Amino acid sequence: MQAELEAQFQEFVRARWSHLVRTAYLLTGDAHHAEDLTQTALAKAYRSWRRVARADHPEAYVRRMLVSCNSDRFRKRRVAESLTAAPPETPGSEAGYAGVDERGALLGALAQLPPKQRAVVVMRYWEDLSEAEVADALGCSLGTVKSQASKGLAKLRTYPGLARVTPSGQGGSR
Repeated sequence: MQAELEAQFQEFVRARWSHLVRTAYLLTGDAHHAEDLTQTALAKAYRSWRRVARADHPEAYVRRMLVSCNSDRFRKRRVAESLTAAPPETPGSEAGYAGVDERGALLGALAQLPPKQRAVVVMRYWEDLSEAEVADALGCSLGTVKSQASKGLAKLRTYPGLARVTPSGQGGSR
């Protein structure tokens, strides 16, 4: 039985690793912190994999662990983060770099949000989860998700780096 659980866990990690790291990156703003955070959450999930595997949505369970581990990071010690204006470049075609300025502005704006607002905005609008799923993942009420999303979006709208970006990708007049 233990070998079967081990195989299920390994398959889960293979299938969901990049998705979980991407979510962690959006929560932390740093690729190295994101990988560490994902590994920490998966280590906790491994220890209780029998219970996680029985859950209706194991990924949602692990995502909740990811958010909790990120919150723990701020509780244990205040981390002085040094964020860059744009994410690190990766090899690829020139077409792949078209949105770097917009992504950099968005990541900079997300970094300015308090942790709870950032988690709500990332999960609600980047991960495209429903308000109920976000509330469940964060362990808070639906009203808290709505208010945090509203406050977070209002703050993002005032961020100077985003004021220059329009939905069509053209520079604005600001």
